Amino acid sequence: MFYTYILYSKILNSFYKGETRDIMDRLNLHNSGYEKSTQSGVPWILVWNGEKATKSEAKLLERKLKNLSVKRTIEFILKYKEGVPSSDELLLVQKLSEH
Repeated sequence: MFYTYILYSKILNSFYKGETRDIMDRLNLHNSGYEKSTQSGVPWILVWNGEKATKSEAKLLERKLKNLSVKRTIEFILKYKEGVPSSDELLLVQKLSEH
């Protein structure tokens, strides 16, 4: 399986979108500071992930997500997130209301 994911940095007040085979390994890599593109936003919080059967499907969704505005990204996360909202999701709702 392959995964498309969205991370959020409270420090940067920003999202990062990517794809991987191992979400927790990838999150740890982002939070280790090893990745130049995300090292200034540590710690990153996993706010959404979706499972895809193939790498090409995961990459296609990643490209679509990268083209979303902040408002649309938050709407996407809230629409496709399962379960009870966490405190991080409630922060996203607050951020959405500011846009």
